[in-house]
Amino acid sequence: MNTLSYKTTSANKQTVEKEWVIVDAGDEILGRLASKVAKILRGKHKPYFTPHVDCGDHVIVINAEKVRLSGNKMDQKEYVRHTGYPGGQRFFSASQMMARKPTFMVEKAIKGMLPKNKLGSQMFRNLHVYQGSEHPHKGQQPKVINLNSIK
Repeated sequence: MNTLSYKTTSANKQTVEKEWVIVDAGDEILGRLASKVAKILRGKHKPYFTPHVDCGDHVIVINAEKVRLSGNKMDQKEYVRHTGYPGGQRFFSASQMMARKPTFMVEKAIKGMLPKNKLGSQMFRNLHVYQGSEHPHKGQQPKVINLNSIK
């Protein structure tokens, strides 16, 4: 057996093949959707995954307003932001946030599951979240994938 024939190949920017995929968020639970989309953005579903390279795909999430939360989280879960002024902390429930900006909840959940560095910021740029079923990326010929097929 020749042990020199077993070489570990590391992906780089030139060898990575990026695809465009569509994920339908209709009637999906937010956390489960976010973990699977983060896995696709990171590229962990590919055989040549390399941790220090952006080898994930471009993901288009449609129907973001139809995402669900389990239990009483729609009323109890709070999103916090700060205006920058003293006493400027603002709290919003998930139902208020869904009425105000439904794409924000999906983006925030997915961003929290990506690495917290420059590479994570680059991966987050490959995410495109839309409220309805229409999106402007028809030219890229994205393929529709089923989240249950991602393990």
